[in-house]
Amino acid sequence: MFELKKLIATLLMPLPALLIIGFIGLLVLWFTRKKKLASGIIAFSFLGIFAVSFQPVSTSLLRPLEQQYPAFVGSSKPINFVMVLGSGHVIDKTFPITSELSRTALMRLVEGIRIARMYPGSKMILSGYGGGSDISHARMMAKVALALGVSKSDILLLETAKDTWEEAHQAASVVGDKNLVLVTSASHMSRALYEFHQAGLNPIPAPTNFLASNKIKQPWVRYAPSSQFLYQTERYWHEKLGSLWQQLRTFLANHKEPSTDESNHDSTDALTVAG
Repeated sequence: MFELKKLIATLLMPLPALLIIGFIGLLVLWFTRKKKLASGIIAFSFLGIFAVSFQPVSTSLLRPLEQQYPAFVGSSKPINFVMVLGSGHVIDKTFPITSELSRTALMRLVEGIRIARMYPGSKMILSGYGGGSDISHARMMAKVALALGVSKSDILLLETAKDTWEEAHQAASVVGDKNLVLVTSASHMSRALYEFHQAGLNPIPAPTNFLASNKIKQPWVRYAPSSQFLYQTERYWHEKLGSLWQQLRTFLANHKEPSTDESNHDSTDALTVAG
């Protein structure tokens, strides 16, 4: 189910979807006499790719999503845990370890370290499964954290969580009723908080990895289609698809027969320490 969900989501991203539409247009052009229809489909594909790569469009979509929660500046409450949600990594020994983490993962981790240092004695929870590699994402982040000066005794790992639902429910058994700061990308924060609230936690949001800025002044940047703006549109659409999946999952859960509570899945058994 997890792999199927990821495959469908990938095909529904703006660039793959628009390229598929363009390819359909070419098939219509090559194998039918409907030239006007084919031209319309191909034009829609090209114009769509331009639109989703255009800064005024991407920023207007993503920025409201990212600005729902302010950046973390401190809390009057004692902080017991700082949890950094996983993103992605590669294993390539020709890279420095900081480059083996994805940009998103590195941004999240650095923000988590910054916050943890504000609260001596707090523990960092790093999460994420291997994603096809021999080393879990949580352990890869731990390696970077150790290299940046975090004490091994202050790091806890959740190495089997594949998505935010699993991260939230595994964290619940570790955190309990203690205070937790949740670090994830600004665009992902709303969806992540939903999962943590469903798991019985009430974390303090600490968004990072902000992408959409309305302060760009250079016209050659603002009005030229770019892959960075395409990525912003993809982030927006990814979160919207994720929200739709949450709603569908909640609807199905409310209309099925009572069964064993799924929240017990991979709880404390998934917890390890950095090493």
